[in-house]
Amino acid sequence: MPDVRELTPDDLADAWQLGRLAFGADPQPPPPPRTTGRTAYGAFDPAGNLIGKAADLHDDQWWTGRAVPAADVAGVAVAPEARGTGVARALLRTLLRGAHDRGAAISALFPTTPAPYRACGWEITGQLRTLDLPTATLPRHRTDPALTVRAGTTADLPATAELHRRVAHHRNGLLTRTHPRFTTGELPYDGLTLVEHDGTLVGYAGWNRGRGYGPTAVLTVEDILATTDDAARALAGVLASWHSVTPTLRLTPLPGDAVSARLPLEHAREHERQPWMHRPVDVARAVQTRGWPAHTRGEVTFTLTDDLADWNTGTWQLAVDGGQAHLRRVTTDADLHLTVRGFALLYTATATARTLAETGLLTHTTADPSALDLLAAGPPAQLVDYF
Repeated sequence: MPDVRELTPDDLADAWQLGRLAFGADPQPPPPPRTTGRTAYGAFDPAGNLIGKAADLHDDQWWTGRAVPAADVAGVAVAPEARGTGVARALLRTLLRGAHDRGAAISALFPTTPAPYRACGWEITGQLRTLDLPTATLPRHRTDPALTVRAGTTADLPATAELHRRVAHHRNGLLTRTHPRFTTGELPYDGLTLVEHDGTLVGYAGWNRGRGYGPTAVLTVEDILATTDDAARALAGVLASWHSVTPTLRLTPLPGDAVSARLPLEHAREHERQPWMHRPVDVARAVQTRGWPAHTRGEVTFTLTDDLADWNTGTWQLAVDGGQAHLRRVTTDADLHLTVRGFALLYTATATARTLAETGLLTHTTADPSALDLLAAGPPAQLVDYF
């Protein structure tokens, strides 16, 4: 087994080279990464050579009004000569242990290939979809005179962060964007369009112009949110005004939000689809730290198996009441046996207990598996930030 430890500044050059080869990055290294808000791990062979790496981003995610500490996994790479030898598993086991020790409850990642992560307890629970829209199909109309539409500056970034919080905090899975990588103080786009009502921000779009103005020109909207229908209409109208020079509008909409309701998504083509995976770091913490629908009440007992994070293995009783939930260990027998991947699918509301029973991620004899749908209470999890 490889020796896995935290990377030091002396390891950064080798880590960059390993990542460059794995992901086909530019041979010119970027500035050194921030050391705050992340823990980087490396796997070393007996000769001391770096043969694998992974990073734990110390994110928080919104879950029904509460910020849940997460270990979002990024930059996993294994040297080609060491692939298939257990290096990735050793890295992820150590990463989970470190994340657990620092207080993380859940984890997410974007896989280049899902199989190694499934073997370690992660499961695909959503898709990050980037769409291309013909700009000419966007609705054009006069802006409500009660609204002010203007260009934004770096001074407006705190207001956009607060608007994001208002939109995201009652949903499940979205990043809080309080990680240091989101708070650089610099405008991360070519342009920022703001929509205000009585001096309060009600919508914004951050966009990059791209190159050219011919038939292949693309306006990429990196971030767009609105808290009212009128603000969403105003943003759609501004984006429609680009139709003569950027025939294509590229964006990653938040499904079900005010902006998506105003976009002609029936004309969209999928530019890119990136699956994302979820798993619990600590199941008791994952249940207790998140918010739950206030109308949901009930109890269910189940046995969980987690080969990589043994502190999760055991028999648990889940109790949900009044917007809160608790998971406590019990010594009684349980007829419902759940894998950690099954837990991830229920927790994110992307599967039901009966469908899990059909896949083998939940086994039972006489008990009604639907009792475990209690763990799936709330809206399905979403992610719109790639990491």
